[in-house]
Amino acid sequence: MILTALCLTFVVFFLTNLYPNLEKLAKTQGNFRMTDAEVASFLEPRGYLEPLPIKYAQWLGVLPGHVSEPDENGEVLGRCILPGMDAEEAPRFCGVLQGKWGLSTVFKEEVGGIVGKRLGLTAKLMLCVMLVMIPGALIIGVLAGMREGSRLDRTLSTFSITTTATPEYVSGVLFIAIFASSAVGLKWFKGSATSAMDDITFVNFTLPVMTIALYGIGYIARMTRASMAEVMTAQYIRTARLKGVSFGNIVMKHALRNALIAPFTVIMLQFPWLLNGVVIVETLFNYKGFGWLLVQAASNNDIDLLLAVSVVSVIVVLTTQLISDIGYVYLNPRIRIA
Repeated sequence: MILTALCLTFVVFFLTNLYPNLEKLAKTQGNFRMTDAEVASFLEPRGYLEPLPIKYAQWLGVLPGHVSEPDENGEVLGRCILPGMDAEEAPRFCGVLQGKWGLSTVFKEEVGGIVGKRLGLTAKLMLCVMLVMIPGALIIGVLAGMREGSRLDRTLSTFSITTTATPEYVSGVLFIAIFASSAVGLKWFKGSATSAMDDITFVNFTLPVMTIALYGIGYIARMTRASMAEVMTAQYIRTARLKGVSFGNIVMKHALRNALIAPFTVIMLQFPWLLNGVVIVETLFNYKGFGWLLVQAASNNDIDLLLAVSVVSVIVVLTTQLISDIGYVYLNPRIRIA
């Protein structure tokens, strides 16, 4: 995991620190009529023109942060020197390992605080989505897989395929048009989730939650249905039927646990997908969480902020995959024995 995280973060660091991005950053902070010499004079004191491995090591915090030579006014710039801080007070190491993510060039605040706040807002959204998506998907998948080929199975499978085939930017717009606009007249919910950042209510949070949950329900339900249908044809299920065990007990006591082994892995892998899905939904509903922050960092070429968002995404992906692997081993004794 550590090696994977280092490789991924280095790739992102390399891409964000390409010279065209640095030039755009300089002109954004200065003016777009800056000459090449003026761009270089802006980037060099701030350490942007250092060799890439050195910059990456400074960003990680394993090398001392860059410090410029004093200018004509005696001012010293450096990675570890924040606005209003004397150069003597600045620490030598100020990278990710020290909890220092840098300073946002757009928000003029420390990146760690910005990411923590926005990630907390997205965590609330993801929690509500999971509370709706997982039970709904499991119920649909189990009901469809109990009697493979039945009318109920075909109906629920059609619903699952339809929801999975509908992107969030389509279902979100439809939900807003139907349930929040005056065109149809059903003003049940709010088309914007901005107020949910301070106070979550059923009115302002339902549409973004349903937009994300609806897309994921179909995928998990299809996986659960396939697993349940396979389990229901197993030999031990036939034996239980021959012994006269009721259909309800067969499903609840014998089939359900084994059928949920594969969907568990799929459910855990929904967390990385949710981080990608919220980019569209948070922008659509103006909910300023982690996805909205990613859009702001990318569109404004905020390098330190974009790096922090990428690192958090990498950590979430690797952690959920680790939990998925460990949980799968405990749910499936055959893997543990092997």
